Amino acid sequence: MAEIQIKEQSNGKKTQNKKPIRVDMTPMVDLGFLLITFFMFTTNFSKPNAINFSNPPENTGKPTEIDYRNQITFILGKEGKVFYYQADKKDLNDNSLKLISFDKAQISKTIEAAKANAPKKDIFTVIIKPTDDAEYKSVVDMLDEMTITRSERYGMSELNDKEKELYEKKIQ
Repeated sequence: MAEIQIKEQSNGKKTQNKKPIRVDMTPMVDLGFLLITFFMFTTNFSKPNAINFSNPPENTGKPTEIDYRNQITFILGKEGKVFYYQADKKDLNDNSLKLISFDKAQISKTIEAAKANAPKKDIFTVIIKPTDDAEYKSVVDMLDEMTITRSERYGMSELNDKEKELYEKKIQ
């Protein structure tokens, strides 16, 4: 540990020897490693965040048709652009495909408004269609919106020819 040496002079006065004080740091290092080990073993590490996907039950009968008023379709494009429409496939045109952004919870408000106007709210479905040039972040953000809006019925699909054509017109 630390030492201070005192020596007597010939005239009877005691003086301190001005040697530097040496402090042994070995016990402090041991204590530091013990504390680090203790906190590592007692800390709860964060659990990985994962999106829960569930596969729909296998349908042995004919495909289920969803009325366009009970669904909304989002097309995820390049540079984070998001388009949506709520129309029948045969009525799909330039005016029905609308641009929206992730800013200020616009997607949540759009989903909630479409769900409020749906005739059968219990089977309201959100269809997500990412394009080939969509960003991964946009897809993850859209899946997060499904959790935020508590949308239990949603699915991902590919764009059909009409949707691709309209999307190409809108991004130019």
